Amino acid sequence: MGIYSYFVLPWKCLVVISLRLLFLVPAGVPARSGDSFSKDNITVRQGGSAVLRCSVDPKVSRVAWLNRTTILFAGEEKWSLDPRVILLDTVQTEYSIKIENVDLQDEGPYVCSILSDKLPKSTKVHLIVQVPAKIVNISTDITVNEGSNVTLMCLAIGRPDPSIIWKHRSSSGVPTSRFLTEGEYVEITAITKEQSGVYECMSTNYVSAPDVKIVRVTVNYPPVISRARNSLIGVGQRGMLQCEASAVPLADFEWYKEDRKLLNGPNGVKIENKGKQSMLSFFNVSEEDYGNYTCVAMNIMGITNASIILYGPGMRDMIDINSAVSHLPSYLLLMTLVTAYFLKF
Repeated sequence: MGIYSYFVLPWKCLVVISLRLLFLVPAGVPARSGDSFSKDNITVRQGGSAVLRCSVDPKVSRVAWLNRTTILFAGEEKWSLDPRVILLDTVQTEYSIKIENVDLQDEGPYVCSILSDKLPKSTKVHLIVQVPAKIVNISTDITVNEGSNVTLMCLAIGRPDPSIIWKHRSSSGVPTSRFLTEGEYVEITAITKEQSGVYECMSTNYVSAPDVKIVRVTVNYPPVISRARNSLIGVGQRGMLQCEASAVPLADFEWYKEDRKLLNGPNGVKIENKGKQSMLSFFNVSEEDYGNYTCVAMNIMGITNASIILYGPGMRDMIDINSAVSHLPSYLLLMTLVTAYFLKF
């Protein structure tokens, strides 16, 4: 190794000891009486760059930067092994360093120690690292039955501690959202179909743009028939009866005339179901087609029905078409429907 190798390590140790004893004031240790000691805070976002500035006068004889008790730079000589820490080429009266890609472990006190006219002076800088808010855990999309209790969760981290705001966007198609509550949890008691939709969790600590994630809540509810109108169609014409039902999951439809179930076939009618709607089409209306039809809508949550009257010209006085006619098929038919439907599940 040679004689020189034996003196390298002791020499550096002596330099460190000399720097500390002569003029360096370790972070957290109060300045000695008569020392010039100033403090400053620098706030940097995680991933950004921090510039630590230190003013010096032309009579300075020794200068160094320390992080706690670790020497980063002594004069222009770099002691730190961290490539992110660099000495800035500034004016003669400034001795500043830059820390790139700042992370949490960089937070803490830094000391610029100066020996001028054999008098130690120190400037202390406290580096504060802020971390943007980030949502780290959120409830998964859920499907529940109407009337159930629901708890939604949204957890976030960041420095300073982030706040959490919940908003609700209804599934009714309205694009606006409304404020719901603050905090990590949302408690919904006896949820209704109007409370289905998208729940938006927004976490922010104003370090950067808010972090936003969503939870989709689907609420199952029984069919509600919203459209079932009587229809006037002349003999020999084509016509259609329409029935529309809101339901989650989507309703299955069946059509009856009196107590007889209608099927697609050679009897001149066609049943077509599309989403929320069911259409009963007539290719060539006859006298026998006139009368009362029942649209039945059902899903796993329940069953409902509405009565629709198909009538011809001159039959207005015979049928009260303006009345809200709605009734179930016969009791036995209804029980058969319910039993047959739920046996499928």
